[in-house]
Amino acid sequence: MKGKFPLHSQCVQAVCHKYLQSRDSAKKSKNKEIASSRYPYRKKKYFNTKWVDKAFTIFSNGRIELSMGIQNGKRVKPLVLYAKNLPEGDIKEIELCYDRKLYLSISYCDGMEPVENNHTDSVGVDLGEIHSIASFHENGESIVISGRKLRSIHRLRNKKLGELQRKMSKCKKGSRQWKKYNKVKQFILSKSEQQIQDANHKITKSFIEWCIKQNVKTIYVGDVSSVSKKAKKKRKANRTQRQKLSNWNVGKQVTYLTYKGEAKGMLLKLVNEAYSTQTCPVCHSKKKPKGRTYSCHCNYSRHRDVHGASNILSEQLYVAYTFIPMNQETKYLRVA
Repeated sequence: MKGKFPLHSQCVQAVCHKYLQSRDSAKKSKNKEIASSRYPYRKKKYFNTKWVDKAFTIFSNGRIELSMGIQNGKRVKPLVLYAKNLPEGDIKEIELCYDRKLYLSISYCDGMEPVENNHTDSVGVDLGEIHSIASFHENGESIVISGRKLRSIHRLRNKKLGELQRKMSKCKKGSRQWKKYNKVKQFILSKSEQQIQDANHKITKSFIEWCIKQNVKTIYVGDVSSVSKKAKKKRKANRTQRQKLSNWNVGKQVTYLTYKGEAKGMLLKLVNEAYSTQTCPVCHSKKKPKGRTYSCHCNYSRHRDVHGASNILSEQLYVAYTFIPMNQETKYLRVA
């Protein structure tokens, strides 16, 4: 790929690596029999370009020079930018991005080491679509963080996209009106993606802060990655339920919880959560709960998601589902 593009050689190399990573991800998805997975096939109108290592120079006045490499034996004039409030630390790479407008994405090392955590307490976590996170501590305290903010963003996005798609279907593809609708569509997708990312960060941050107060060392998270796949494959869920499952950002939440927990010295473990919501920890009978409360004929009753989280925790601590009493009412949080 040398000399084929008017860019620094490391920039070209970064693009090639990104392409290869996309191929590898598509292959892994195909091996998992995910029907929607596809190899990279479409030319992008805009592609983010990355400068790493010695391909950029930063000056004290906020001036940034991005090297454009050597073409035909001559060094090309660098791309010059000015940025305010640059992070204090060792800047590793700079990426020039476009999403409705040009902006810089800067990766840097702040020099902070993970906090030493000498605690031994554990919590169980049940991830959900209505309540994003429900957690139960071994001392009997519990928390439920609402996911209604995420649901409202997804519902509005799907509604607006449906309206636009119907209008676009009546236009000739590539026409002036079709392009107008497509521009609005890209705007909605971009804005909603940023709103979803913001809500996920707020949800996971609130949970980690609660874990710090509870002196938590280990977080046991029920692995729900196969739930939507099984529901779609067996056609057990109707169209509305399948749409809700496809909007469920489990992977992102687990990723955010992992790195935020590691920064505070916590360890996150994905564990099997099969039948954790259906099994009673007192008499061990199985029953599919209706509504938001799990009730058993043995007079055991608890919030459905907190019940699942307590079962996940007790199975990891005591090898079997065991009743853990609550010492106070469940704490509810709603992310604005």
